[in-house]
Amino acid sequence: MMDLFLQNIQSWPLWVLCIFFLVENAAIMLGVLALGNRLQHKPAAVMFSYSLHQWRMAWTTTLLNTLVTYTGYWMWTKRYISLSTDLSVQVLIDALFLFLAMDFLMYVFHYGIHKTWLYKVLHRLHHEAVDPEPIDLFVLHPLETLSFGALWLFLLLLFDVNIYGVIIYLVINVIFGMAGHLGMEPVPENIRQWRVLKYLGTSTFHHTHHRDEQCNFGFYTNIWDRLFHTFRENR
Repeated sequence: MMDLFLQNIQSWPLWVLCIFFLVENAAIMLGVLALGNRLQHKPAAVMFSYSLHQWRMAWTTTLLNTLVTYTGYWMWTKRYISLSTDLSVQVLIDALFLFLAMDFLMYVFHYGIHKTWLYKVLHRLHHEAVDPEPIDLFVLHPLETLSFGALWLFLLLLFDVNIYGVIIYLVINVIFGMAGHLGMEPVPENIRQWRVLKYLGTSTFHHTHHRDEQCNFGFYTNIWDRLFHTFRENR
């Protein structure tokens, strides 16, 4: 089925592709807001009650994510990116590889922009939210959005991966992004102390970063923060 879809999508007109990728990214953004609202136990009436500034930035990010998606598609059609479609254990191996590799690359990028003049240019906008809300996941400077997209495409350019592994990783990426901007911890403390979960980047882990910008630069895990001594206990 995936092979058939990938074959058919190449025959779609450019405008159809653009609409498809835009709807896909808009659905992700609105889905994060809806699910985030539910996890926060807020009334449905306030699900989309954000400022005009937040909405403008969120839709700008969504449009730029659409551009990144199309660029990745174009690179795949030109064979710069290679995606396998077989269902095997490689799916899980590739998903884990993408999870750890992107976590490392984003840690390095995130740390770098905090420690240089790039913070004022690229990242200060995102840190206007000291106590982030779900929409703040998408409140990013346009150049920061494109930089994260470039990291993602760069990784796909270097390594051949399985498309199902890519899908699993992208779903995990959205879940962690939403969790980090809930402004509350949806996972009970006793579960967070499980050894297998101890090294994951929880909502509290990222919230701590928004309150103290000198620590916790990781995204999905705190492994790199622990290795490079930038980790601080959740508080």
